[in-house]
Amino acid sequence: MKRFSQLAWPYIVWSALILLLPMLLIALYSVTDQGNSIINFSLTFEHYKKFFTDPDFLLVLWRSIVIAMKTTVICILLGYPIAYFIARSSDRVRNILVLAITLPMWINMLVRTYAWIGILSDGGIAQQILSWFGLGNQQLLYTEGAVLLGMVYNFIPFMILQINTSLCKMDYSLIEASHDLGANRLQTFWKVTFPLSLPGVISGITLVFLPAVSSFFIPKLLGGGQYFLIGNIIENQFITVGEWNFGSAISMIMAVIMMVMMMAVRKAESRNKGGKMK
Repeated sequence: MKRFSQLAWPYIVWSALILLLPMLLIALYSVTDQGNSIINFSLTFEHYKKFFTDPDFLLVLWRSIVIAMKTTVICILLGYPIAYFIARSSDRVRNILVLAITLPMWINMLVRTYAWIGILSDGGIAQQILSWFGLGNQQLLYTEGAVLLGMVYNFIPFMILQINTSLCKMDYSLIEASHDLGANRLQTFWKVTFPLSLPGVISGITLVFLPAVSSFFIPKLLGGGQYFLIGNIIENQFITVGEWNFGSAISMIMAVIMMVMMMAVRKAESRNKGGKMK
């Protein structure tokens, strides 16, 4: 056992270097005011003050949280029925459907998002379909709806797979017992199936909300630079403006928000672990 623990040390050191060290550097940049130099610096919290006292930055942060919440809700509403259907299918059909869900994920997310530009652009497939119903003059690309569509399209597989995993692990004898006790299908679903699938739903919320709230290339491509989210501001501060310190401060704020979110999700998951209802 001691030998195995010694073999794990190189991986622990490597993980600390690639995970902890960058976070420590970002945290240091966020409280300094010497550009991207860490040799001579003085501590300051002006970057955090600048963010929280500027209504434009707070508006972008709120917009990012709102669109991430919308994405998560839509993924639950669309993903749960799909995951339920997959879980209730035969093994052969289930494998085919899971492959169909995961197959688009084999392609880079950036490439998949670029494909939506052609679909939603003027004269694209989506606009041609709408023209059949007399709605061909609608602006589809570079709107909040386009950004939301791109978010849902890219992140819904994570929701489906997590819920499907929970439903497949469920003890179906409990459903039979519910029917034997006189419960109808709706009552069985609400009292048995849904509580047992909550761990998958909660895990899916984590895997959808966290990347959605910090996404930057989806709003950049489908929003056309007119729909800014917090991820776009961070990218802009690091790459375009060159204010690493302010960009690091925003990154740390987002990291805290994500950690709080993960703690809340983990607490909710522990309460519902095993399908127990409080």
